[in-house]
Amino acid sequence: MRGRTWRHGEPQDDFVFSSISDCLAAEDTLVWCDIYDPDHAILKDLAEELHLNAWAVEDALADAERTKAVVYRTHTFFTVYGVTMTEAPDTAPGDASPSLLEVHRISGFVLPRGLITVRLSPHFDIDEVSRRFDELGGQEYGVGALVHGLLDVVVDGHFTAVQVLDDAIESLEDDLFAEETPRKGLQRKTFQLRKDLVALRRVVLPMREVVSAIQHRRLDAKTAPELDPVYADLYDHVLRVSEWTESLRDMVTTVFETNLSLQDARLNTVMKKLTGWAAIIAVPTAITGFYGQNVDYPGIETVAGFLTSSAIIVVLVLVLYVMFKRRDWL
Repeated sequence: MRGRTWRHGEPQDDFVFSSISDCLAAEDTLVWCDIYDPDHAILKDLAEELHLNAWAVEDALADAERTKAVVYRTHTFFTVYGVTMTEAPDTAPGDASPSLLEVHRISGFVLPRGLITVRLSPHFDIDEVSRRFDELGGQEYGVGALVHGLLDVVVDGHFTAVQVLDDAIESLEDDLFAEETPRKGLQRKTFQLRKDLVALRRVVLPMREVVSAIQHRRLDAKTAPELDPVYADLYDHVLRVSEWTESLRDMVTTVFETNLSLQDARLNTVMKKLTGWAAIIAVPTAITGFYGQNVDYPGIETVAGFLTSSAIIVVLVLVLYVMFKRRDWL
């Protein structure tokens, strides 16, 4: 557990978790408490002390919970997912393509004078939330600014993830028309990118309702009008990420379908060439088989017959080769 306290707009260094309820009750005081991987009993005691909804507490600790925001009489509860991107390791052509996306769940209880965040992952940059809050103006804008700082960091992570996936799809498009790229590895990459986009879409699209619900909750009637422009900008970013995710989903689907079409085209080309060479090889086979019969024919067992059959083979093979080459069958 960690946190920060602001009094009269100035940051303090006296945050104590046991006195959080006293700080929340004091005027001109703002409290932020961050709890990582909490014990159920501790969070339940805190909920009873602060009169938090019991169902919201259960949702904050649940193994799987969707992105949402729920407004209660005394507080607002929300769950969002931050994402980070990892570098793709070098893998053998036959190995499965690893996921680039890591998802981290953050839940929050928004009170009139404080914010309590509950995290189940240590990889979310919670320090950046505090820096964003200071950049926005500190306690001058109340708890709404702190919530905005958290959501802004989350949405920026979504932007970074979409950009990385966009670059990965562009690289996939380049590999699509490269002759030396293994087809099996390309299919694995495409399938994994589709899975990452589905996972990102699942956490990005509901953010519109979360931002809208928190903005219209009017956490602080005095400062809410001043925060409307920054929340409107945040909502616009959420829309852009959502639209970008949808377009990338269409792009990776197009890559997948194009790959299948190219495979069919390559198969047709191979079959066409095999058919052409089979026709060419059939000429000497037919002629030599003709002369290999146990029936006397003109020129059998003579040099003239051998030269005649050889000349017929060469002429017919050359004629077929030129004809197939002109039609691009070879």
